[in-house]
Amino acid sequence: MPYLSSSAIRRAEYDPSTRTLQIWFTSGGHPYNYYGVPEEIYRGLITAASAGNYFDRYIKDRYS
Repeated sequence: MPYLSSSAIRRAEYDPSTRTLQIWFTSGGHPYNYYGVPEEIYRGLITAASAGNYFDRYIKDRYS
């Protein structure tokens, strides 16, 4: 489970069998689940220069 160096996102986990992305934001204590996320989106998140900006651009409001 990667911990991210981000002011917005503390950590992220991905389950490829269900394509579920779990994100822990720095402002909350529990994870938020995003379903149907392709693995390349997860990989992009954990390698992005800014995880918060990547989340806003590629994940937020795109996955339930």
